[in-house]
Amino acid sequence: MKIGLVGWGIETKSAYRYFGAEHQYIIGNEEPCDDFPTTSNVTIYSLTEKRPAGLAGNATDLSYLEHYDGCDLIIYQGASRKNLEKKFPEGHPFWDRAKTTLHIFFEQSVSKNIIGVTGTKGKGTTSTLIARMLEASGKKVYLGGNIGVAVLDFMPEISYDDWVVLELSSFQLYKFPYSPHIAVHLMMMPEHIEEWHKTMEDYVLAKKNICSHQTRDDFVIYLPTNDYSSSNAQSSDGTQIPYMASPGARINQEGELVIGTTSICSSKDFKLLGVHNHQNICASATAVWQVTKNADAIRNVVTSFSGLEHRLELAGEVDGVKYYDDSFGTTPDTAIVAMDAFSENKVMIVGGHDKGSDMSGMCKRLAGGDIRHTIFIGSTGEVLRTLAVENGADPAKTSYHEDGNSWTMVEIIAEAQRQAKKGDIVLLSTGSASFGLFKDYKDRGNQFKAVVQASVLGGK
Repeated sequence: MKIGLVGWGIETKSAYRYFGAEHQYIIGNEEPCDDFPTTSNVTIYSLTEKRPAGLAGNATDLSYLEHYDGCDLIIYQGASRKNLEKKFPEGHPFWDRAKTTLHIFFEQSVSKNIIGVTGTKGKGTTSTLIARMLEASGKKVYLGGNIGVAVLDFMPEISYDDWVVLELSSFQLYKFPYSPHIAVHLMMMPEHIEEWHKTMEDYVLAKKNICSHQTRDDFVIYLPTNDYSSSNAQSSDGTQIPYMASPGARINQEGELVIGTTSICSSKDFKLLGVHNHQNICASATAVWQVTKNADAIRNVVTSFSGLEHRLELAGEVDGVKYYDDSFGTTPDTAIVAMDAFSENKVMIVGGHDKGSDMSGMCKRLAGGDIRHTIFIGSTGEVLRTLAVENGADPAKTSYHEDGNSWTMVEIIAEAQRQAKKGDIVLLSTGSASFGLFKDYKDRGNQFKAVVQASVLGGK
């Protein structure tokens, strides 16, 4: 069989492993990669230069997509879809042979016990909470999708009674024809608009696929106070259950986590920081309650799980100042949430690559009395500083570099140390993508933690 792979990422690499070396492969990619296979059964087509900073799918030269005519099967990375649509319009024979690894998984997995999680923020935390709650209830669970292991890597191991939890991005759900047995639709806000989806409507429609193909035997868990989550949930033929409201999991007036009439524990006992995580906890508990009404399992997880890497993660304490890595927060709204998660005075690190988001709310929040100082970084640094000052921030409480992309993390942390006082929080929650100054949000967070830890060990 001749297999075409569009994009060379986590999903297509897993397809290469899954189908094996006995086939012929055509790989097309936006840019050259150091880890392309070098065997004789693989032919590589890529552009000669690194693509512009930003999301995949923004190439204008589509010549790397011209070599799939003889392929029996074509597997594409979700983020490649927009480029493919420029080259192969809807109805083109190309689409008769093209699918993603998720198509293959939904079609071939022996277990249909699939829980999918989508939304703008909180997907990873909620997916992990669900997986851990199910495991605490004695279930065999696989965690994958946009988090954890690629689905084709664990599909051969799955048994009929096992459970699969998938974090699903808008790229993966875009024009996707399947929905999981239990869909969890978290809150939505504008993200990736202009760069990939072009319109908010396109973004919302992509997310809608997590539940629009459900049957009467399925469930959709949604946030009733978020219009996008609520309206998308109405497309499901399954049982629609709200969270943060009855009969789903919610926090009652006494501050207890309650599901139906069952009290689980006090929200004061939650290990996750921030009121925003109440939503993630309630969404997770509501989903798991449809599988197993095991209050003990839910309690054990929410009182012990402290969060994922780069999500309000304590990186260290230096001279009485705590440093928190929230590099995963790449939208202005998540930066606001991170600021609100702490009562202490804060030195903020914000800025990066412009994703087309409205930054005015974040910049207004940076003028708050609890913000001791703001360090503006990245290509948007100067623009954001000006916007923050226009919204009331004291110019004397700001720092930026004329070339925001020339700052190193060592210099950024050194500036934070100069500005912070004992008892303060230094918070890396940029409200922006990392492109330009860092490889990705993980690289940004890892550099932040490494410099902080070096300071701890150095006694600075």
